[in-house]
Amino acid sequence: MKRRSFLASALALPALAPSLARAQDAPSLERALEGEDQLHSIQVLRGDELLLAEAPRGPGLDQLANIKSCSKSLVALMLGQAIEAGAIASVDASLSEVAPGLVPDSADERVAAITMEDLVTLRAGLERTSGGNYGGWIASDNWVANALSRPMVATPGGRMLYSTGTTHVLGAALAEATGESLLSLARDGLGQPLDIEIPAWTRDPQGYYLGGNQMALTPRAMLRVARMMRDGGRYEGTQVVPADWVAASTEPRTRSPFSGMSYGYGWFLTDSGFAMARGYGGQVIAFHPERDLAVAITSDPMRPARSQGYFGTIMALMDGPILAMS
Repeated sequence: MKRRSFLASALALPALAPSLARAQDAPSLERALEGEDQLHSIQVLRGDELLLAEAPRGPGLDQLANIKSCSKSLVALMLGQAIEAGAIASVDASLSEVAPGLVPDSADERVAAITMEDLVTLRAGLERTSGGNYGGWIASDNWVANALSRPMVATPGGRMLYSTGTTHVLGAALAEATGESLLSLARDGLGQPLDIEIPAWTRDPQGYYLGGNQMALTPRAMLRVARMMRDGGRYEGTQVVPADWVAASTEPRTRSPFSGMSYGYGWFLTDSGFAMARGYGGQVIAFHPERDLAVAITSDPMRPARSQGYFGTIMALMDGPILAMS
């Protein structure tokens, strides 16, 4: 079916989004594809049926795209796999138990007791390395030590402090616990079973791959991740991520002070039932098990996507016409 006729039929479906105001305010998919110059690609899968696969701008569906902070959600999946494999005892394991060598002497005495759950839910309690602190953090000569030596501004396990440094520490802890690089864990645990390419990405001065930013996937690979998560961690008959970890990942653990969304083990959770990996600029890997939907969106990675701006448009599309496709 051609794009215009498909979109016309899709938008003729009843709007089923829980938020009627958002659904009513949602731009049409046709208008978004033609007019949102920040949008690079969008795919919607219902069951096994690909309802929409468009790349009106950008490098296309088969070329690598920087998924930015969507990689935080993938690192979270690797934690679940490491626990399943026995390399890490549980989410309650502390840094001092999993990777004691990462804890610098200059760190607050509470740092050693930070748990894997604190890290994967971005509740380490340490001053953030994202936002205005990001440049100084990556300019440091030891990213893990820098992140862990920052002031403790909240109780570990307390409020959410969105910080790429926190996920980087988690990635380094995974590498130490398993004896494998984060790249190897990603390729073996996700790349191979999903049959997707995961190229090498940025490493810190100590050689740890950056946890939480700068990974690249093709949009089609992003959709496979979304499909796998929608289907309880299974893909083509293989249990890629433990089903209980997928379920635990989509239980609200905290809430973002910026978007107001709930947050599980590395995944944002919307009021309308989507679980979502979200990256700077408008990169999205999302799934809605109850509606049997998987969604992948890529956008210009050099432009911001704020909740009251372009990302708000993405959410209006998802809660409006995309959700209505189910």
